[in-house]
Amino acid sequence: MNKDYFVHESSVIDKGTQIGKGTKIWHFSHIMQNSQIGENCNIGQNVVVSPGVVLGKNVKVQNNVSIYTGVICEDDVFLGPSMVFTNIVNPRSKVVRKGEYIKTLVKKGASIGANATLICGITIGEYSFIGAGAVVTKDVKPYSLVIGNPARHAGWMSRWGHKLNFDDNAYAVCPESKEKYKLISGKVSIVL
Repeated sequence: MNKDYFVHESSVIDKGTQIGKGTKIWHFSHIMQNSQIGENCNIGQNVVVSPGVVLGKNVKVQNNVSIYTGVICEDDVFLGPSMVFTNIVNPRSKVVRKGEYIKTLVKKGASIGANATLICGITIGEYSFIGAGAVVTKDVKPYSLVIGNPARHAGWMSRWGHKLNFDDNAYAVCPESKEKYKLISGKVSIVL
């Protein structure tokens, strides 16, 4: 066993995986062949990482999450407990569609709440926030807060996970970091 990362004795790591330094893989998880897990990730209990999945650095995967082939999570992504990915739009038990997996991209710093469901083929924007139980059927803009079923835009979030309240001049300040944000034509950017 590589001493650069931790794997609980109840977990299974297939040959051909890449696991970064400082990563921790907890109870009853299965990391399948040809998957890539970056440095300092935390993989919770009862997690499945399917072949070809890519997780960036510092990705936090809570308990009971299955990350299917076709999913890519960039650095600093949070996957809440029991959230769900899909990778086929029209699954049937009798029909084999392994060649039809559809890519889902979760961009840097995004957070996905507990029990949320992501339909495959979408992109979750940087630092966006998916509320618990949301069903996401289309792309989510960077810094966007989405909630509900189907998920709908409900506000904007800072990189620190605080809801942004824009003034009449379309500026907002994160209460924790004091970063200043500007809202222009439905897009949020940080003002330096």
